[in-house]
Amino acid sequence: MSETTANPPTPKRVNLRTPDVMAAVQAQVETHYRSEVVERVRANGGVLSVGGVTVKLAKQFGFCYGVERAIDLAYAARKVFADKRVFILGEIIHNPEVNRQIADMGIVNIVGHDRTAHVDGLTPDDVVIVPAFGTDVGTLARLKESGVQIVDTTCGDVMSVWKRVKQNATEDMTSIIHGKASHEETRATASRAVIGGKGHYLIVLSLADTDFVCDYIRNGGDRAAFLARFDGAMSDAFDPDQHLKRVGVANQTTMMRGETEEVQRRILAAIKDRDAGATTNFRFFDTICGATQERQDALNDMLVEKMSLLLVVGGYNSSNTSHLAEMGEAVLPTYFIRNAGKMESGQRIVHFDQHKKEEVVSADWLPAAPVVIGVTAGASCPNNLIEETIVRVFDLYGIAREQVLA
Repeated sequence: MSETTANPPTPKRVNLRTPDVMAAVQAQVETHYRSEVVERVRANGGVLSVGGVTVKLAKQFGFCYGVERAIDLAYAARKVFADKRVFILGEIIHNPEVNRQIADMGIVNIVGHDRTAHVDGLTPDDVVIVPAFGTDVGTLARLKESGVQIVDTTCGDVMSVWKRVKQNATEDMTSIIHGKASHEETRATASRAVIGGKGHYLIVLSLADTDFVCDYIRNGGDRAAFLARFDGAMSDAFDPDQHLKRVGVANQTTMMRGETEEVQRRILAAIKDRDAGATTNFRFFDTICGATQERQDALNDMLVEKMSLLLVVGGYNSSNTSHLAEMGEAVLPTYFIRNAGKMESGQRIVHFDQHKKEEVVSADWLPAAPVVIGVTAGASCPNNLIEETIVRVFDLYGIAREQVLA
């Protein structure tokens, strides 16, 4: 890559969503991700039964609008800027199959294993795609300084959270963010909680983290222990003795709504205990992604039905998918798989263990027919992967794809 030009020109705004471009994009996306089997199951009320094997598909599953938009814009960028180098800040979404497809189109990921965007050497002739999770303000500023053409696919639900934490920052309120400190979305949100030299943030992952914070709000405590516990999950120069006086709760949009609401409830109770019942030093907003909630609600509905096991399909680093797996595990045998190939046989399945943070093998996992198997998928999982999962389930019982579509 050549040196970045000094004082680069502001790139001309390019409309990627013209009718001809989007028609071509839709045709390409359909080729990659459409599923005849999923359409058949949907048309049949979410249930497909063949030869004593019944597959139930959750009423809400797979790609959400924000993911579809991000993918469409990435495909459109590759078409419109066919003669230019096109880069992307990390993964477009958390699904390895989709990210492989993006890479196969010649879109190059410039985020390293250190989670740093390597933007040095980009020129105004280059194109950079910001993924659905968004990016931090520092990286965005560097991109603008380089003069590259930016294609921003950030989800609208994510930007709504940014608006809230920016408001907190302008009013010198600390944003307590319920999320995963290493997640791209949470890092992008945190960077907007310290706008203009104001504001601070603290990231809590669990209710145990929350209770630790609440105890400090009520009683104070060991400042060094607090800073050690939240190392890497708080703003620079964070001081729990100063920056927990006025707080606003926000969240990573793909967290479990019930858990985020409990985080809010516990922190509010701590503030009221400390401030003699006053609530003026507390604020919260409902910023859970609608699609995430729809998929959780649909799975809740399905979990009250009689099923033998549940398959959850999606990327292992997908937050919304991992929460679906958590929900299933609390009720019945649940297997979190990346794709259908993980179902190696009726005696062996390779699946992700969220506690061990690694793939594990389970033996003799598939019960004999008659059987009812539930299937769901996170908002970043395409229909073709869901189809492959359904077809593989029937195949393991000796039922061919042709019989499934008959």
